Amino acid sequence: MDDAIAAFRQFLTAEKRASEHTVRAYLHDLDDLRAHATQVLGRPPRIDELDVILCRSYLASLHGKNDAVTIGRKLSSLRAFFRLAVRRRLCKSSPVAALRGPKRAKRLPRFLGKEDTARLLDGGRAGEPGADPCTAAMETALFEIIYGAGLRVSEACRLDVGDLQLDGARALVHVRQGKGRKDRIVPLGQKARTAYDDYLMLRQARVTAATQGHALFLTTRGRRLGPREVRRMLARRELRSGAPQVSPHALRHSFATHLLGEGADLRAIQEMLGHASLRTTQRYAHVDVDHLMAVYDKAHPRARSRS
Repeated sequence: MDDAIAAFRQFLTAEKRASEHTVRAYLHDLDDLRAHATQVLGRPPRIDELDVILCRSYLASLHGKNDAVTIGRKLSSLRAFFRLAVRRRLCKSSPVAALRGPKRAKRLPRFLGKEDTARLLDGGRAGEPGADPCTAAMETALFEIIYGAGLRVSEACRLDVGDLQLDGARALVHVRQGKGRKDRIVPLGQKARTAYDDYLMLRQARVTAATQGHALFLTTRGRRLGPREVRRMLARRELRSGAPQVSPHALRHSFATHLLGEGADLRAIQEMLGHASLRTTQRYAHVDVDHLMAVYDKAHPRARSRS
């Protein structure tokens, strides 16, 4: 089975070009299956011993300890692994091809309203008392760009200085190696452009010999900013501004929802978000309708429930 797992690792990195996080998660799921099979058989299993019954018992053991989303992801990992094993003739058929994961509760993306978004982005511009001016400027530019271009946190952290293309008042963000290792170009608004210009004037003080490439967002030590630092910065900014507590990804959801509410085309939003399927982007249509219905029920005199 070790040879099959090694082949799967190579397939994920070389052919699928999956991210390190995805590779690590998929291989961890396979280790879980192997550990379960070892416990059942009393010895490490061969790949041809991983039959439907053993795989089903493994998935059943996950219930109560994992939610439906996690179980579904683990099943997806096993499907991808066995598809490759069948193609490489390491086993005759996939034991998980006919297995179905648990039903997932349909959760709509969490987003901020326009007023809360403005409070978050504008209210924390001054930064913490006594904070480094470069840190305050970087924080503002970071969240303006995440919201202004609908970026994932990892995409924002991977930005280099050359990824922002400036042409007069216009600005474009070149997102390299996004989810699925796909590139895309997203326009950037004036406020994000202004925040970027302000930060760029102060950024040079952090550029050292140890600076990682041409990273746009740098820590005080000149290293590329990471997702954990972004989450901590957002949490502090929420406390200063009084905005609701959300994850950085909620700014991406807010970007899509606000564009849709202003009449933007769903296909255009799909392109800017980098979604492979329009079905993924359609979630924001449901979010916007639900938001409008909530406003309608609250404000319209004929929609209010009778006391």
